[in-house]
Amino acid sequence: MSTGKSPAGGTETPGAAASQDGPGSPPIPLASGPGPGLGLPLLPTADRPAPERADAARNRRKILDAAARIVAEVGPGAVTMNQVAHASGIGVGTVYRRFGDVAQLLWALLDDRERQFQESYMSGPPPLGPGAPADERLRAFLDALVDRVIEQRELLLAAQAAAPSARYTSGAYLAMHTHVTLLISRLRPETNGALLAHLLLAPFSPSLMHHLSVERNLSADELKAGLDALLTLGD
Repeated sequence: MSTGKSPAGGTETPGAAASQDGPGSPPIPLASGPGPGLGLPLLPTADRPAPERADAARNRRKILDAAARIVAEVGPGAVTMNQVAHASGIGVGTVYRRFGDVAQLLWALLDDRERQFQESYMSGPPPLGPGAPADERLRAFLDALVDRVIEQRELLLAAQAAAPSARYTSGAYLAMHTHVTLLISRLRPETNGALLAHLLLAPFSPSLMHHLSVERNLSADELKAGLDALLTLGD
């Protein structure tokens, strides 16, 4: 897919999309939200808990922090709900009520980690963030995603193994898919941007990235070069 030339990608907040993309560019549609004038992001963000009491929010934070420590120490495949309960000082019943099972806990941990990445491509500096042409933003996003998936490969693999279809309904994936769809719609408005976004994100499945980076021993730079070649096949 040739990315071609494009106007600079606009910010993904209400009131900014049209002005950043220059005259003649259709404004990026804004997401609906609970009310106008709130500065809401266009993209669906990583799964966030519903508004909760301060003590419930603290417990959630303790559980996620404990899960992160266990993953760092023994790997995601060894995580159990009892371990997390003990490490967090939260009752195991509460841990189960909040997260259901290990798979849901791992996906919640991934979504928690995803928020910083989302901020970088939704409102950070260009070329990853708004202000650069859409083709540059797309390349920067895919490069950053290579690094993210390699960094979190074991956690992603464990979450996928426990709940294979959860990836496509997680807040993190939905946010990335919406972001890529919007960039593709800028570059190739005549195409099915949503479909192409799924296809561009498909190589980032944890199992394929594990195969390429571990079993085939390809470096992050080699993977990024391959993605860039894929984007320019039509040139």
